[in-house]
Amino acid sequence: MVNLAAALENEGTSAFRFDFAGNGESEGSFQYGNYRREADDLRAVIQHFHRKKYVITAIVGHSKGGNVVLLYASMFNDVSIIVNISGRFNLERGIEGRLGKDYLQRIKQNGFIDVRNKRGIFEYRVTEESLMDRLSTDTHAACLMIQQNCRVLTIHGSKDKIVPVEDALEFAKFIPNHKLHIIQGADHEYTSHQDELAAVVLDFIREQFHQDRDASTRSLPPTKLDRSVNSRL
Repeated sequence: MVNLAAALENEGTSAFRFDFAGNGESEGSFQYGNYRREADDLRAVIQHFHRKKYVITAIVGHSKGGNVVLLYASMFNDVSIIVNISGRFNLERGIEGRLGKDYLQRIKQNGFIDVRNKRGIFEYRVTEESLMDRLSTDTHAACLMIQQNCRVLTIHGSKDKIVPVEDALEFAKFIPNHKLHIIQGADHEYTSHQDELAAVVLDFIREQFHQDRDASTRSLPPTKLDRSVNSRL
C-alpha cells in the first residue's frame, strides 16, 4: 500500500503506515488470529496522534488489516471514514487451504501447526489459541455494530484468489452506511491496479471529507492525518 500512502501525501494528507507485530517490518511473532489485540493496537496509535493534536481523517486497512479497521469502527466509533481493502468476511473460509485438512484435530493434538511454503520452508506457527481467536471473531456482528455516521468503503479485486470477491458482497449487506467498489481484474495485492486503487480511495476520502466540511460551521484544523493499516492474512 506504499503507492496509496504516496498518493495521499501528494494530496496534502499525511499518511502514517505501520505493520502489526510479526507482520512486514515489525518485530514480534506473527499471530494467525489476534484481531481484537490488533484493534487495540490501532486504538493506541490513534490515541497517540490525538494527543499530538492531529485530526484522523480516515483509517485504511488491507487484507487482515481490513478486518481490523472494521472491528475498530465497531468498538470505538471515533473515526468517521473507514476503508476496507480486501478484508475477509467469513473467517472460517480459507483456513483449510493454509493449514490442511483435519486442522482442528491436529492442532488440538499438538497445540500448534507449522505453516510452510511450497518449497517446504517454514513461514509461521499457528497456535491453538490464535486459531480459536480467529474462529471466535464475529465479523457479521461487528458490521452490525458500526454506527450510521461512520462511512465505510469496501474495495475488492474481482480476481482475488486469496479472499473471494463474494466476501465483499457480504460486507455490503450488513454495514449500515456502506459503499462497495469492485476493481475488475485486480488480484489480492492489486499488482497491476495500484493507480486505480489509490484513485478510488482518494475519491472516497475526498468526497466524505468535503461533505463533513460543508455540513460543519466550524473551521477546519490545519493538519489532517490518514492512518493506513497493512497486515497479513
